[in-house]
Order: sequence, then structure tokens, then C-alpha cells
Amino acid sequence: MVLKSLTGNHAVALAVKMARVNVVAAYPITPQTTIVEKLAEYIDGGELDAVMIRVESEHSALAAAYGSALAGARAFTATSSHGLLYMYEWVNWVSRARVPLVMAVVTRTMGPPWNIWTDHSDYYEQRDTGWIQGFAMDAQEAFDMTLQAFKISEDPRVFLPAMVGLDAFILSHTSMPVEVPEQELVDEWLGARTQGFVIDGSEALIHGALSPPEYTEGFIEDVGKAMEEAVEVVREVDHSFGRTFGRSHGGLVELYKCSDAKYHIVLMGAWAGDAMEAVDALREQGYSIGVVRVRYTRPFPGEELYKALSSSKGVIVVERGVSFGSMGPVFLDLAGNMLKYSRKLPYMRNVIAGVGGVNVTYKDFEYIAKETINYLESGEEPSVIAWYHAR
Repeated sequence: MVLKSLTGNHAVALAVKMARVNVVAAYPITPQTTIVEKLAEYIDGGELDAVMIRVESEHSALAAAYGSALAGARAFTATSSHGLLYMYEWVNWVSRARVPLVMAVVTRTMGPPWNIWTDHSDYYEQRDTGWIQGFAMDAQEAFDMTLQAFKISEDPRVFLPAMVGLDAFILSHTSMPVEVPEQELVDEWLGARTQGFVIDGSEALIHGALSPPEYTEGFIEDVGKAMEEAVEVVREVDHSFGRTFGRSHGGLVELYKCSDAKYHIVLMGAWAGDAMEAVDALREQGYSIGVVRVRYTRPFPGEELYKALSSSKGVIVVERGVSFGSMGPVFLDLAGNMLKYSRKLPYMRNVIAGVGGVNVTYKDFEYIAKETINYLESGEEPSVIAWYHAR
């Protein structure tokens, strides 16, 4: 292992290089651009034997990556915000075609107003598209999760594209120490690319043709079954990664100080580190609380979350985004999935914060937790959904 100082974006780029991708298709958009710029440097310097396809739009970037993957290439692209929405047709097409492919999404607020800072709206809007969706907390996890995304995506039980999310600037442009393994070890662990079918002219193959409703329903059902299979694949890949490289991240979720916790904060992303710092401080003040960090939103870790939260006295789901007219997507997924296992749920509160890139510190998490716990301990119930404005 070699220890390097890398931004989140450069950690992703290095992982893509070490995965030995064959094709990178890219169109620049802040704050993703430095991922593909670094990959272009690797290619230009002879460190990566790959083709860089410079396209005229994000729509074309994913289309080119998709076409390359169809032909058997290990392909990668990256985007953010409006660029991701411009790709939306191909986001759906790739998953329904069951094509393994990896894309990094550096999360950024949707406009208007024009804003380049993080929230999770762009990432949330992809949750029904059939992609594996992971979200990193730090640069080390961004590196590890990107490598794992290729292995998960290319597993024959899955054959679905994979998305790696990371917060704009907080993670994408912040330098952190990252343990980088030897290339030979990565090659051995990742292995050669596999996919369900290849269009290379060797045989007649119809793809993307008009389909009757019954066949279409079958294809969509297969995507759902593959996503269910991905639950175990994610666990296995994280476990095998830990055996090989000495690091694992908990599979679908990470639990922090939850073994004896009476209350829980649930969230995803870089600010989970601030929540963990807040929990440390709250523990010293006598509050029994832990953090449940969601690492994958698709497949959603319903079973793990139920086991962690079923006996909780209060669950606080903090999100950098909202489904307008309803609640936060993680809250909605959590409540729905918990009902699969029990009709009796713990008290659950949804707090919307940090939207538009507003900075949320460990002190804010302390305040949110204290306010909720103090209400519940006094016999009152705070509002189920609340917008929190950082102090």
C-alpha cells in the first residue's frame, strides 16, 4: 500500500485508472470536471491504455460509454447536476439493456437559481432508473467504492450499471490521505470484464427493438430481480475487498456507536463525519445516540436498517434533498421498507437541511438531535418533517 493525498475527484480517477478501463467518454461540468481531466492526463501520459471520447454533451457522453460497453469495453463517465439530467434518456436505457458500466456523480444543486454547491437532489432523482447507487463519505471510500462498483456491475447476478455519488467540493475538491494498493493486487481482485452479451458483429443480435407489452414487462421485472440479487453481491464484494485490501466499509450500511444506542441519526454522504463527531459529543453529555450511514440507496438496505432501528426510541433522518409535496427520499424508502418487517415502527422524524450547499456542522447535528430527543423524553412529539436552517 502507498499513502497518497488525493481529492475525492482524483481518488475516483485513480480507481478508474487502476480498474484499467478501456473507454472514458466525457463532457465537462463543475464540479465533476477534474475527474475526467485527471483521466485525460493518465491517458496522455501513457499511464492508462484507454480511449478518451470527447463529446458535445452529457447526453452523448453516456451514449458513447454505453455503446463502448455494448462492444465489450470497460467504460466510465462522470457528471453532475444538469449534466446528469441531460443524460436521463440514456440513464434509463443503459439499465434496461442490462449493460455493466460505472458513472461517478458529483452531487450538485439543481437550478434555478444557478448554484454549484452540493445537495443530493440530482442523485435522488435517479433512484427509480435501475442503477446500483452508492454514496461515499470520504476520499478513501470514493476510491474503494469506485473499484467495487466495477465488480458489482459486472457480476453475472447483476449486470446493471453502477453510480458512485460524492458531495461537491466538501469531498470532490478536498484532499485527504488515501491508501492505494498495488496494481497487481487490483488486477487479481477485479478480474476481467464480464457482461451478458456483446455486440461485436460475430453473430446476429437484435437490440433495442420494438417490444410487445408482455416482453417489456418481463425485461423490467428482470431489472428488479437483478437489483434484489445485488443486495448480496454488494455485501460479498465489500467483504472480499476487506479480505484482499484490509479495508471494508460495512456493505450496504455503516453503523457508528449503535450497539447500545436508544436514538439514531440516519443519513448519507460526507456530512456523516460531522454527525459522528456530534454523536461523540452527545455521548459525553449523556445522550444515548448512534449514526446509521446509508452507503447504498439502490439496492435499498431495508433489512439492515430494520435490524439497526427496530428497537430505536427515535430515528432522525437528515437529508440534503426533498421530494416536493412529500418528504425526503431516504425517509420515504426507510419507512416503506421498515413496514415490510413490522407494522409497528419507531418514532421517525425527517429533517431537511444543507440544501443548496448550506454548510451543516457537527454543532447543527447536536442541536437537531437534542431538540428531537428532549421533545420525545418530555412526552411531546416534534413535527415529523422539518426544514432546518444551519445556525
